Amino acid sequence: MSSATEAAVSAAGGVHTPSGREASEHDVVVVGAGPGGSATAAHLAGLGLDVALLEKATFPRDKICGDGLTPRAVRELVRLGIDTSEEAGWVHNRGLRVYGGNGRPFTLDWPELADFPHYGMTRRRTELDELLARHAATRGAHLVEGAHVTEPVLRGRRIVGVTTKDGRTFRAPVVVAADGNSSRLGVAMGITRDEKRPMGVAVRSYVASPRHDGAYMESWLELWDGRPGASNLLPGYGWAFPMGDGTVNVGLGMLNTSPAFAKTDYRAMMRTWLDNTPEDWGFRPDNLRAPIKGMALPMAFNRKPHYRDGLLLVGDAGGMVNPFNGEGIDSAMQAGRVAAGVIVDAKSRGFGTASAERALAGYPLLMKDELGKYYRLGAVFARLIGHPTVMRIAVHYGLPRRTLMRLVHKLLAGLTDQRDGDAFDRVINTLVRIAPSV
Repeated sequence: MSSATEAAVSAAGGVHTPSGREASEHDVVVVGAGPGGSATAAHLAGLGLDVALLEKATFPRDKICGDGLTPRAVRELVRLGIDTSEEAGWVHNRGLRVYGGNGRPFTLDWPELADFPHYGMTRRRTELDELLARHAATRGAHLVEGAHVTEPVLRGRRIVGVTTKDGRTFRAPVVVAADGNSSRLGVAMGITRDEKRPMGVAVRSYVASPRHDGAYMESWLELWDGRPGASNLLPGYGWAFPMGDGTVNVGLGMLNTSPAFAKTDYRAMMRTWLDNTPEDWGFRPDNLRAPIKGMALPMAFNRKPHYRDGLLLVGDAGGMVNPFNGEGIDSAMQAGRVAAGVIVDAKSRGFGTASAERALAGYPLLMKDELGKYYRLGAVFARLIGHPTVMRIAVHYGLPRRTLMRLVHKLLAGLTDQRDGDAFDRVINTLVRIAPSV
């Protein structure tokens, strides 16, 4: 531990604990039971640590999301020991169907790889998040619902616990903030967003549709307010993910690199887009089964450092949404796995020692190594597609070229074999390797 950190730990004459009920003591407190927080807690509890997993809501509860899981997310679920079979309630898909360029849709199967499964999935967040939180509990984590964390408990500058709105206190030498885009804990510890990093916004609903059991997730690279190619081009991208329960998750998103960002009525734009899809799809207002709601997509590590003074950031709290495709569940669970390994290492060295602090300080370096260079490429991609002219050229001239689209599909989804891959894998891996890290 550095002298500055030691001074911070010993400053102010001990721990400041807000008044309230008696504090509970743990090895780790994880704030937020989304996929990232639950994955962190499950890995930690499975390795024998005493973990409190705090969730401000009570299950089941919803999160605004596309509900789509690429093979990257499937791999993390499998590593958690989750049964991802269709018999267990998961809806499998074969790949992605892409619309754009005024032509027929372009279908891309998930690649056959050694490092990843060959299927994606969908599942509502009302089910997914509770499933993962309960899984963490079965591994030994203390799941506490209705625990609305309001502030950190500090010893000097170092976080040593949290307090909740109803006066409860949870103490631990390490705290994990998996508390979403606004990250109350991150902000309280002085970790703010980098406004130069890409940011997205998306809106989502569910629509009753005969396409609910399709074999592919669908994506629109061009959105029109009428007949494609003969009407006005709208900003952003769209999706339709079959849920297998009679509904399709439909939504659209936009990056802050677009001139129309923050100047658009996204809900009205979504209704316009849906109204101009084929009638027999059923994507009409009368068939909506949920209100159109919005969400922020914090991308490319837009809040750093990912570790400071006892606090690790996981998932949206650390801006871990993929700028290539807007997916955040896979990287959140991946970060949870990495964070758990670092914390276990720190505990083995003795929490509070200089050696343990060095282990914890390695978390941002590991995340930078795992995703930093890939996200740097994604940030460049986000800037490019924010320009309508660039996007239009890319769609019209790139989409008809199957070989090129196979390469792009792998790049956008982050699906490559690291060893013994094909030519596309080697190209993408080389690009990632030579890119500067975010």
